[in-house]
Amino acid sequence: MTTLELKDTKTIPDPIHSYPKNIKNSAIPLVIDNGSYQCRVGWATQKEPLLIFKNLIAKPRKERGKKDGETQIGNDITNIEAVRFQLKTQFDRNVVTHFEAQEQVFDYTFTHLGIDTEGCVNHPVIVTEAFLNPNYSRHLLSELLFECYRVPSISYGVDGLFSFHHNHPTCSSALIINIGYHTTHILPVINNCVDPTRSRRINVGGLHIVNYLHRLLQLKYPAHFAAITPSRAEELVHEQTFVAVDYQQELELWSDTDHYDNNVRRIQLPYVPTVAPGLIAEQQKERRKELARRLIEINARKREERLAEDEEQLSQLLAAQDFLEEGEDDEFQKILDFYELSNAGDLQKMVTHLQARIERTKQKIVAANTAEENASEEPKSKILKQSLKPKDQEDFDTWITGVRQKRQELLDKRNARRQRRQDMAKRRTAAAQERMRLISQLARKEKRDDNFGMRDEDWDVYKAINKEGGDSDSDEEQKLLELEDVLRRHDPEFEGSNSSGTGSGNTAETHQLHVGIERIRAPEILFQPSMIGSGEAGLAETIDFVLRGYPADVQSALVDNVFLTGGCASFPGLIDRLRRELQEMRPFKSTFNVTIAANPVLDAWYGAREFANSPDLDQFLVTRSDYEEKGGDYLKEFRSSNKYYPSPTPLPQAENITLPAGSEELEIDVF
Repeated sequence: MTTLELKDTKTIPDPIHSYPKNIKNSAIPLVIDNGSYQCRVGWATQKEPLLIFKNLIAKPRKERGKKDGETQIGNDITNIEAVRFQLKTQFDRNVVTHFEAQEQVFDYTFTHLGIDTEGCVNHPVIVTEAFLNPNYSRHLLSELLFECYRVPSISYGVDGLFSFHHNHPTCSSALIINIGYHTTHILPVINNCVDPTRSRRINVGGLHIVNYLHRLLQLKYPAHFAAITPSRAEELVHEQTFVAVDYQQELELWSDTDHYDNNVRRIQLPYVPTVAPGLIAEQQKERRKELARRLIEINARKREERLAEDEEQLSQLLAAQDFLEEGEDDEFQKILDFYELSNAGDLQKMVTHLQARIERTKQKIVAANTAEENASEEPKSKILKQSLKPKDQEDFDTWITGVRQKRQELLDKRNARRQRRQDMAKRRTAAAQERMRLISQLARKEKRDDNFGMRDEDWDVYKAINKEGGDSDSDEEQKLLELEDVLRRHDPEFEGSNSSGTGSGNTAETHQLHVGIERIRAPEILFQPSMIGSGEAGLAETIDFVLRGYPADVQSALVDNVFLTGGCASFPGLIDRLRRELQEMRPFKSTFNVTIAANPVLDAWYGAREFANSPDLDQFLVTRSDYEEKGGDYLKEFRSSNKYYPSPTPLPQAENITLPAGSEELEIDVF
């Protein structure tokens, strides 16, 4: 069976691209596929997006005595597991709700595109949004782009519809299945219009598949709980899982031993190999020396870094004192505010504290360097142990024979001791039976003067029997292990022994995951969300529900082009599974067709790019005047967009009217 290695791929930070003059001096649209898993950004004139990064933000915790750490966005997060509990996203399911995070993502995007125009982005922006995106979310996103970045115009489209029209530009009717990271959408398109009343959303996507596989493996291998990370589970989902055409039949196949051996995936987790037998003491000593040397280097580097930081901070504080002496109060106050100091006295205390700390750090560095020099100058006075291997072959053969004899003698002694213990156990059992017989006879004769066992001394004979031969067990076992280690090192004919009763085992095998039935169980939650405790219907049931809402001719038009898109649409076996499900739900001998996007991940961006290059783009752009006149939720419809449903006008506030004096005081609410 082949053992597969985990890639543990690290992201590469995105470069800051140049801002070409031909783009800077023109109104070329900027296309942003703002997905809940990845964000893809590029210019409409380019074939591929310039930036592809995960829509994640990590803000390190504030360290003592320092300002807040630098926020990491997208591909700047090279080790996602190190900041797993500090991750944020702007999405709630697939709807943008956290606009502070969205603003940081836009800052990252425009900066890495090289846009350097001051205070604005002078390009129309094409942005993807969720199907039936709430007006409030669109309003805040338009407000962010118009007010913060001062873009000239915006257009919003649905990612699944962009992907569909990119792959089928002339098709007018289809059933779109968009399987995303947080949700799955089933969108019936009839005559180039999406029917929102029959569209459905399932709150299951790629994230739930990854989390489910992560939990399954952690429950299966509790000893490797920490090593099985969500990132590794995501890698296994992408490379090892597939959708079963018939889930129940596949489960029965996995119960067969031969099928399991042929299809299970053995995944090697990272591990530190143990020291080879016979060299444990020597290698451990060398390892301790190496660890001590590394520790000294790490401490020295930390001291130097701390010294540089303290010296830099001290120079700034001394500069503040110079500002105070020169009468530059504004600059002095800025430094006080930066370090959160109240007056010049606090500044002097901080300067004194820093000077003392710098002096202590310098003394530690000098002491460490002196100790290292002394250690390197010490003569190596230790005498090497004489090798156990003799010089000539004759002495070697005699010596090996003697070692074998000693080992065999120890084995014989241990076997004899075990046999004696077994014989003693038999004799003790027979003696106990005889004693019980005597006690029974005495009881029948009504002799009540038998007080054996009332004193502790009566049981000393049993203690002596149990103790016999037990004290030397550990010493003999240790000697036996030492002799076997010597034979393992010098005798090529010695194949090892299980005489100790415990095998050392292969460390690599103990750090392996056997991913078998989990390969089909994780993606099965798309069709059976109940496996993760969700009460929603699965993908096949929802498709059947959507189709049953239409007459037979419309159903036939929809199933003639069942279109799959989204990142999870690339699961192996998904097309075959949908064909089987459609065959079961459709009438006998009816036809249907299931297709998949050419690139399920990037086709939404490609479709948005084609829309941005269309000649009639201007009539679908929401300009700033439209935004100011009709509100931030305003949307100009086109075939890949949501339908625009104006937000209801808020009711006017009620006014309180009080009747004149002398009449009964009543307050009437009028509008």
